[in-house]
Amino acid sequence: MTLEEKVKDIIVKVTKVKPEEVENEAHLVRDLGVDSFATVELVAAFEAEFDIEIPPEDAERVDTVGKAVDYIRKKVEEKNN
Repeated sequence: MTLEEKVKDIIVKVTKVKPEEVENEAHLVRDLGVDSFATVELVAAFEAEFDIEIPPEDAERVDTVGKAVDYIRKKVEEKNN
């Protein structure tokens, strides 16, 4: 499973949306209904899955699925270098 697939899988599990709704352009709040509680759950799940830390100010700026994938990819690459 690729990093992108893992991110999308976590979003599906936390938000309970249909997998086909989790597209890169999908806005987490507006399109997928992610509220503040779900945001905390997503951040915790991403941190656990990818062994990274996501500061709250970064979590606030990541507002689409694609941005989440890009952000997590960058954090994983930084950790591995």
